[in-house]
Amino acid sequence: MPSTLKAYFCAIMLKKKLILIILLTVGAFSSCKKEEYDPEKQLKIDDAIIQEFITKNSIPAIKHESGIYYQILNPGSGSQVTVANSVSTTYEGRLLNGSIFDGGSADFPLSRVIVGWQIGIPLIKKGGKIRLIVPSVFAYSINPPQGSGIPKNAVLDFTVDLTNVQ
Repeated sequence: MPSTLKAYFCAIMLKKKLILIILLTVGAFSSCKKEEYDPEKQLKIDDAIIQEFITKNSIPAIKHESGIYYQILNPGSGSQVTVANSVSTTYEGRLLNGSIFDGGSADFPLSRVIVGWQIGIPLIKKGGKIRLIVPSVFAYSINPPQGSGIPKNAVLDFTVDLTNVQ
């Protein structure tokens, strides 16, 4: 085979390989579709789940204007809480199937926790106890902490004792 013909076939094969690589790369990236997340739509889904849960379990929860549900078990009588406060709590966090994913005692600035707590904890005072049923959009939505056992878009059920406010 003459060298010019051989060079021609090599060039064609190289072009085919290059085209194949480009097509595979484009295909791989187009199959990595980003997960579309609509918080308003998810809040409606969560609300239906929560309403079914509280009805089934006869929980006298109140719906806050934000969309979280709460039950004040003890209003407390101490200091009023704001998001600017640091708080001390004893708490337990559960999924709606009853499995516990977290609990214990913790001290933290209220501004550094999930939005559901930022909304719910100020509904009680020092010494109070509250149950918060938090829609996923006010918890971890599609980004739960790794290894927490919390699935994406999980509604969370907390019982929180507010032991101190600073």
